Amino acid sequence: MNLRAPVTLLDVAQRAGVSVATASRVLNGGDRVPRPELQERVKAAADELGYTPNAQAQALAKSSTNVVGILVHDIEDPYFAAIANGVMRAADERNLLVMMASTFRDSDREIAYLSSLRAQRARAAVMIGSRRTDAETLARTATEVETFLNSGAGLALVSQSGMPAHTIEPDNRSGAAELARSLVGLGWRKFAVLGGPDTLATARDRRDGFVAGLAEAGLQPVALEAGEFTRDGGYAAAEALLDRKSDLDCVFAVNDVMAVGAMSALRSRGVDVPRELGVAGFDDIATLRDVWPGLTTVRLPLEQMGRRALELAIEGGEAITETFKAEVVLRESTSRR
Repeated sequence: MNLRAPVTLLDVAQRAGVSVATASRVLNGGDRVPRPELQERVKAAADELGYTPNAQAQALAKSSTNVVGILVHDIEDPYFAAIANGVMRAADERNLLVMMASTFRDSDREIAYLSSLRAQRARAAVMIGSRRTDAETLARTATEVETFLNSGAGLALVSQSGMPAHTIEPDNRSGAAELARSLVGLGWRKFAVLGGPDTLATARDRRDGFVAGLAEAGLQPVALEAGEFTRDGGYAAAEALLDRKSDLDCVFAVNDVMAVGAMSALRSRGVDVPRELGVAGFDDIATLRDVWPGLTTVRLPLEQMGRRALELAIEGGEAITETFKAEVVLRESTSRR
């Protein structure tokens, strides 16, 4: 006598045309509630197949803790610290506990931390970083992201587009292009770009956006200098430009900490900013309040981005991407000569 195999959650998900995670949220419960139309499809598929929810699975789906994890590339970087601060404030308002880890821009470490949060039944996590362009690394990260979501936890990413989860994306390209147009409007013409590592999508997008903005005015950079996405990286890149004696009048660094490092290098070489060379950055980190001359930059609502990331991670639902606009802020470091 042939016994029919029991109907599984996978069978229901396939019949409804949804992921296993979505089917589980409908039938087993949990914090993340799928859209009404998805709920109807899953319930209809379950009825058609005669699926009976597993009581143990239902209990497990509702057993997440009140812990929220924050994975940040570099907590020493004021950009990441400001976003993390927004996440933490939003979590505190919801009486959630926060566990934070710095991945030091190591993809393997990031994946390991996310896996650990999953094992600890964290309610949600926010990953804050600069997306890498390496296909193999992206694939491994996407797999762990999917596994984390399938466990019933919530997840949102900041500056890491292309993942199957909620994403907060700063408008890097448009902001950098607008900065280029503003600087050209001030009379600057001979630009160098301190571009950061090409393996980081954030650095690449800002560099490309700035170059595109210059092209609108019929200009192109005199020099493109790669460097680490840090203060010391900006310092070293600026020294390399000076050593080559490039004919420049303005330097754009793809983030503020690189720009601050570049200004320090220029100061050590006796170059007056902005009388001899203008300098601009990107992010408008709080540290700039103590920088003189005041640094021209592109402002992002960093804390607001962190708050929204936490909200999306807790809300769950189908993955969406929200883009935050950037705003050019002109200061003394690029004032007219």
